Amino acid sequence: MYVLVSYDVSTSDLSGTSRLRRVSKICLRYGQRVQCSVFECMVDSGQLEKMKSELRSVIDESKDSLRVYNLGKNWQRKVEHFGAKKPYDPEASLIV
Repeated sequence: MYVLVSYDVSTSDLSGTSRLRRVSKICLRYGQRVQCSVFECMVDSGQLEKMKSELRSVIDESKDSLRVYNLGKNWQRKVEHFGAKKPYDPEASLIV
């Protein structure tokens, strides 16, 4: 399934800066950054639950915000892209 993850981590103190880096690193393990605090991820249901659990263990729910949008299997019809940067295609071949 295709999910969109967005977050807003309060960086008003040093612990917030640390949380922000940790949230970003977790998201990078599961998907591709498409904007500063927005990731597109192609995951199965088990990976999704693991990612959400990891993220929730890092954020401070009294200060931070985390949103996960499940776009499902027919995500291509639900995502439109305009402007700079090529859109991320999680089903494309990976060239290393």
